[in-house]
Amino acid sequence: MIVLTKMNKERFLINHNQIECIELIPECKVVMMNHDYYLVRETEEEIIRKITEYNAKIMDIHRELTIVDRR
Repeated sequence: MIVLTKMNKERFLINHNQIECIELIPECKVVMMNHDYYLVRETEEEIIRKITEYNAKIMDIHRELTIVDRR
């Protein structure tokens, strides 16, 4: 999950796997799979960076957990 900021400066967690699309109307409108949406302060580049960093962190955790010492 990633942290985003609503227009009223309230921070919230969002499951990035449930994002259907991001519409660029002057602000970013994050549309979810169930068609709910959030207007957020972050730019599309910031949202993509947060998703990328989160996925990289998850992959590192997965890689760390799957290392097997077969000495």
